[in-house]
Amino acid sequence: MTHAAKIAELAARHAIAEEGGGPDRRARERAAGKLSARERIDLLLDEGTFEETDKFVTHRATDFGMDTQRVPGDGFITGYGRVHGRVVFVFAQDFTVFGGSLSESNAAKIVKIMDIAMRVGAPVVGLNDSGGARIQEGVVSLAGYTDIFLRNTLASGVVPQISAILGPCAGGAVYSPAITDFTLMTESTSYMFVTGPDVIKTVTHEDVTKAELGGALTHNEISGVAHFMSHDDQECLATVRELLGFLPSNNLDDPPRRPTQDPAARADTALDAIIPAESNQPYDMVDVITRIVDDGYLFQVHEHYARNLVVGFARMDGRPVGIVANQPAFLAGVLDINASVKGARFVRFCDAFNIPLITFEDVPGFMPGVQQEHGGIIRHGAKLLYAFAEATVPKLTVITRKAYGGAYCVMSSKHLRTDLNLAWPTAEIAVMGPEGAVNIVYKREFDLTLRRAEAVMPQGVTLSEEQKLAILTEIRQEKVDEFRERFANPYVAAERGYIDAVIRPSETRRRLNAALDMLSTKRDRNPAKKHGNIPL
Repeated sequence: MTHAAKIAELAARHAIAEEGGGPDRRARERAAGKLSARERIDLLLDEGTFEETDKFVTHRATDFGMDTQRVPGDGFITGYGRVHGRVVFVFAQDFTVFGGSLSESNAAKIVKIMDIAMRVGAPVVGLNDSGGARIQEGVVSLAGYTDIFLRNTLASGVVPQISAILGPCAGGAVYSPAITDFTLMTESTSYMFVTGPDVIKTVTHEDVTKAELGGALTHNEISGVAHFMSHDDQECLATVRELLGFLPSNNLDDPPRRPTQDPAARADTALDAIIPAESNQPYDMVDVITRIVDDGYLFQVHEHYARNLVVGFARMDGRPVGIVANQPAFLAGVLDINASVKGARFVRFCDAFNIPLITFEDVPGFMPGVQQEHGGIIRHGAKLLYAFAEATVPKLTVITRKAYGGAYCVMSSKHLRTDLNLAWPTAEIAVMGPEGAVNIVYKREFDLTLRRAEAVMPQGVTLSEEQKLAILTEIRQEKVDEFRERFANPYVAAERGYIDAVIRPSETRRRLNAALDMLSTKRDRNPAKKHGNIPL
């Protein structure tokens, strides 16, 4: 064969590989609102940077007529390129080829790029759109999934792993995204579940649609399985690019810092009046955060799940930081099971990838109730405690208002090796709120007051319930004010050194940036051990 003929054959093989399942199947996917696998990769990566690997790999199966159905690439596109100029590895499942099903061959393609990604220290992005394991291959396809699961686990905390669910993801396939750091879904075209609606109806007799069972809204609002929800493929891939812009390439690199025109010492006087005068009045913690971070921008993670806790990424003087904040505008910012797990996972990710943590605290405590106790609030709340205690990255905390009880301890208190703890003058730091505390601390005094009042009543006349309430209301308010003055303020904690400074709210940005500069060379480590035993 001549040189020219060989070149022509190569071009023909490339054309066949890029054809995928053919124009008819691609047209059906487009009609469903989905981009092709190659279009998705082009949108994800910087223009012209994609280098494909294993383009001509085909499956090895011979049963069920599979020996006559060999498509180059075998339904998976793998390779690497760049996002914001930095190397990123990617795989994309092509639903037009055998429904994007996983085979022994295409699993090996994923394993190969994940192994290389770990060696060079670069993120891995999976664009999932698959019908599951290839039934015709039997156990070898299951073995391929397990090989991928192992790499997901070994890469966890070494390189960022991101899963975009852009179509179906069912059965054992869901466990690879579940191990990765962030999962994104599209509103109308993606769904995830271990067992589908048909199986559920057979086993449990429950009628449920795919969307209700495992759609984007379900996993973003109810289960917490997904971290982001996008309208379509384009928005989803743009979100992946934005997310990567906050993250380092690996656990040895620092997060990418970028220039900013927002002055590091900028003061926002609106913060001085942002906390309501009444301590039981809500306000939006996101308003507080956006007035402090660069350019007023917070990139929220898990925005629709456990909304009583806000987590996300922002920048401070160009430096990426992780934000954890109670949200008084939702459930008064209380910590419950879902919020604790949400916060713990985010804190551990930031710690693994050298992203400083800033905590904004306004928490009245843990959610009370039988459901929470029986659901394991003790165990789940301990996850957040463990995560903050374990973290060795720079940690800063700002107490804006309430910091009560065990929740004060958990929310990155000074006692968990937090580097800088600031409080606003409106901060209330105590075992519990004044209203509840006086019922315990002054119970005997309240009882004695009622007995004295009854003692001066005419013989045979007793105080009515309304009279008792009026007497107690007056004295109780005095005690509440006294308790708040003596204990529910930041100065008692500051006298002990648990608070490093009580500051004007408008000074918060300057103080945080100064602390981040000071902590930029922080080196801390935990005792030598294989790993800890977080209360899962």
